[in-house]
Amino acid sequence: MARPGPGALISVKAEAEQAGPLAFPFRFLVAIDMEGFSQLHAAAQAKIQDELESVMTQAAASAGLGRRRWHRQPRGDGELAVLPQGVSGLSLVADYPRKLAARISDLNHAADNGSRLRVRLAIHHGAVLAGRFGPVGTAPIVTSRLVDAEPARRQLRQRSDLDVALIVSSTVYEEVVQSQLHGLNPKVFDRIVVRVKGISYAGYLHQGILEEIASQ
Repeated sequence: MARPGPGALISVKAEAEQAGPLAFPFRFLVAIDMEGFSQLHAAAQAKIQDELESVMTQAAASAGLGRRRWHRQPRGDGELAVLPQGVSGLSLVADYPRKLAARISDLNHAADNGSRLRVRLAIHHGAVLAGRFGPVGTAPIVTSRLVDAEPARRQLRQRSDLDVALIVSSTVYEEVVQSQLHGLNPKVFDRIVVRVKGISYAGYLHQGILEEIASQ
């Protein structure tokens, strides 16, 4: 996946410099990882990367979130993205996962070789700054820990009907999900806690994106 220019993260750094040395602009962050990527051969890895890029771009456009302005840090089996200032949190948390799940479902149903794209998706909102090798601060760490959380991995292992395991941070749950706007339902999220390197990270795991779409 081609990495876009650093404009979005440069703007974060500029905001902090204008506000003073102790300021950390708050942004939405999204992390996504593909399930089973390391088990694929090189040609299949390249193909599924292209497919993931395509469905993410389509889903973002459908949700009114242009990915061209996201600062994206590719990670081989996915990416960590910092979204621009002023992005709609409701569109990101409510609409984007649903659109992504629908696009992935369509892709998987159309596949003629038995391959299947399945992902873990994490969303957080926190302070972030531009660093030499990518975004820095607690927020990128929280987002990365949540997307790697064992409960999200276990959900995909145990739920063959799901293509997307969605996990949001406590901040996003309390400030966005609990608004119940855009059809968000706090009752379909289960609280989880993961502990990594002696630090606990709390989040909320969605019980099943496609089930929610079907019930609407």
